[in-house]
Amino acid sequence: MTSVPAWPGRTNEDFTAATPTAAVLVDGAGGFAGAEAVCRHGVAWYARRLGAAILSLAPDGTLPAALAEAIARVTDDHRATCDVADPISPSAAVAIVRVSGGAVEHLVLGDAVVVLARAAGAPLVVTDPREVDVSRPYRSALRDVAEGSDAYHRLLRDLRANRNRPGGFWVAKDDPRAAEEAVTGSFPVSDVSGVVLLSNGASRIVDRFDLTDWPGAVALLASSGPAEIIHRVRRAEARHAVPPDDATITLCTDLTEA
Repeated sequence: MTSVPAWPGRTNEDFTAATPTAAVLVDGAGGFAGAEAVCRHGVAWYARRLGAAILSLAPDGTLPAALAEAIARVTDDHRATCDVADPISPSAAVAIVRVSGGAVEHLVLGDAVVVLARAAGAPLVVTDPREVDVSRPYRSALRDVAEGSDAYHRLLRDLRANRNRPGGFWVAKDDPRAAEEAVTGSFPVSDVSGVVLLSNGASRIVDRFDLTDWPGAVALLASSGPAEIIHRVRRAEARHAVPPDDATITLCTDLTEA
């Protein structure tokens, strides 16, 4: 595992952890001035709390059920002190992988990425494209205004209004029903040689900067590890004047059940 904040000294709003049979990556989302008035805990707290709850629930039931219960628990943890339904309260993209019953199960909600390296053939890349599709015109507009300005925050609010609604995109926030919209699947464990979970700050190496393709990224991970991927992303961000993002990668290579 490697997880690096966007800037040195800044709080990392990504979270990742694993047990012998499951791994989770949570990419927290915030970015609003004054958000502390809505939630006193903050995005990093939400991401850590949600990830820990998912891992505790992962051994039983389906992955969407585990995610739904985790969202419900964390929402209840701060419902009394925070406006959990406010559009700028913390939310997150989620990736989960579990080895169970001879299968590798996966779940993706939001713009996290799961890559399954297969024993034969190209890796399978699991994404939830809805946030990328919906946010594309907003991202273009955001590049034309000063980060942190009133116009910037208005655009973010308009974008976030598309969350967790039909025709929009789905993330973990305060409504457990969002888990029903997750992208899920499973493969026999014998067909999978390894699994990678990436936050969108790390998947930029392929899907934003086109520094390599997914087979090349998997090969680079095997030879040099997650830190090298993030190092190359940081260089590309600097070269293209793109604001950095928290970047997290979890690489799972031993998929035998405990």
